[in-house]
Amino acid sequence: MAGLAGAAVMTAAEKLEQRWTRRPDSYVPARTLERLARLPERQGPRATVDNLAMHLGQGALLGALRGVMAAAGLRGPWASAMFWAVRLTNDQVLENATGVGAPPWTWPRGELVVDLFHKGVYAFATGLIADTLAARRGLGPGQRHAALVPGRRAHVGPVGIPAGAAAGRGSR
Repeated sequence: MAGLAGAAVMTAAEKLEQRWTRRPDSYVPARTLERLARLPERQGPRATVDNLAMHLGQGALLGALRGVMAAAGLRGPWASAMFWAVRLTNDQVLENATGVGAPPWTWPRGELVVDLFHKGVYAFATGLIADTLAARRGLGPGQRHAALVPGRRAHVGPVGIPAGAAAGRGSR
C-alpha cells in the first residue's frame, strides 16, 4: 500500500515538474517493461499505459520491502535514504540489463538531477506511509533491541546530527 501511494506521489511530482520545465515524457520505464515482458515496443497511449504499469508495479513491489524495513524498526529519514538507494539501484539494474538505459554517470546532469529528485520523492513518500502504518504496531524488533543494549541511547542520531534533530524517531 505504501509503495503504490509513493508511486502515485512520484508520478504527480513528475507531472508538475514537466509542466514547469516543459520536459517531455520519458518512455524508459515503458521500454524496460516491454523488454522484460518480451512485448513489442509500443507508441502513443499504449506506451503511456506501460509507463504507468512499470511505475506502479515497481512502486508496489519495492514498497513491500520498505514496509518490511519499517516493521523491523528501520524507520525515519535514514531508512528512507537507504530505500532511495534501493529504488535507484533497482531501476538501473533493470534498465541496463535490458539495454534500454545507460549508467547514470553518462547521463546529462539535468536528467540525472531530475531522476534523483523523483526517486527521492518516491522513497520518502513511501517511507512516511510505511513508517506511519508500522508505528501503529509499536516498536520494531530492531528498536526494542537497541533500547535494551547497554551504551545505546534512544533519540540519539548519527554523528553530525544535532541530538534534538533525532528526537521522536524511536530508539536506534
